[in-house]
Amino acid sequence: MPLFLNDEQAMLADTAKDFVAEHAPVSHLRKLRDDHDETGFSPALWKQFAEMGFTGILIPENDNGLGLGHVEAGIVLEEIGRNLSPSPFLTTAVAAVSALQGSAQRDRWFPAILSGDSVAALAIDEHAKHGGCIAMKAERSGNGFRLSGTKQFVAHGHVADLILVAARTAGSPQDKEGITLFAVSKDSTGMSVDPRRLADSSLASHMTFDNVEVDADAVIGEVDQGGTVLNRLLAAGRTGAAAEMLGVGSGAMDLTVNYLRERKQFGVHIGSFQALQHRAAHLYSELEVARAAILKAQQLLDGGSEGAEQAVSVAKAQIGLATTLAVQEGIQMHGGIGMTDEYDIGFYMKRGRVLAELFGDANYHANLLAEASGY
Repeated sequence: MPLFLNDEQAMLADTAKDFVAEHAPVSHLRKLRDDHDETGFSPALWKQFAEMGFTGILIPENDNGLGLGHVEAGIVLEEIGRNLSPSPFLTTAVAAVSALQGSAQRDRWFPAILSGDSVAALAIDEHAKHGGCIAMKAERSGNGFRLSGTKQFVAHGHVADLILVAARTAGSPQDKEGITLFAVSKDSTGMSVDPRRLADSSLASHMTFDNVEVDADAVIGEVDQGGTVLNRLLAAGRTGAAAEMLGVGSGAMDLTVNYLRERKQFGVHIGSFQALQHRAAHLYSELEVARAAILKAQQLLDGGSEGAEQAVSVAKAQIGLATTLAVQEGIQMHGGIGMTDEYDIGFYMKRGRVLAELFGDANYHANLLAEASGY
């Protein structure tokens, strides 16, 4: 499969680029931060995303969505990353939609996601780093379950209408089996949320579930077999996060290259210095390699390939390294001004750092690939 966009995808890319740049540029993030916004994103902008059809990209046509794929979702996410646009698109329209496909819950939540009336959050992690054990308990209670435990770093958890919760219905915390995924409504009794401000000014919550009662219909997939749905959710989330990071890295590189063209030192533009040219060329090459890895992972996911999960780990690790390089080089090549709040490059560094940790950093995915190869 060719590693470039077809004509329809290129048209979507042009549309998304113009829309996000106009309605959610970096200045939008600055305003939310300076206003100490407690939502973390603009609900009005989320409704505009729905009006553009973006929220229905991964929703099947039979459910009134566009029936497109991860390549198309990644196109939108790249522009979100390029403009540092605060948005629940990744958690809601990509990860949650991927998990809900084929489940009875889709009839309830897909229309609200399509219209931009609902936001979803992912209560997966329980520790400081992604990929730890799942100890949260889900015990049988009448015709349903009782959830007890805590989750950390739940993006949009304080405003989400739907929370997808991974809990243990069998086995020990370290077991990969015995996990069940639940769709929990925001108005469930016994659930408390403590939102925290992250480095990039976004909000993620520590959530406590104190005997939260859910009925059997809240189960997504099969009891004790939630690992299958969880893996689908994570594959979509990781690929989406990689696409958004690509936008962050590309946006940082664009800022840096423009600065090299404009800034003068000793009477000449610093972009004429060969050492800086070499560094910029190296950065461009790293980002293009990562772009190819991401597009390949998206294509394999859309095709249902058996090798998709490994391709996703390659993409997440590769772009994690490339975006880190992009923001670090951006800061350095801007010089002292790059460390100030006046210039946008620092915002790219912060967003890149948060996305690098989301759904596992480069070291986590390198280890997954090593284990898959028998190391």
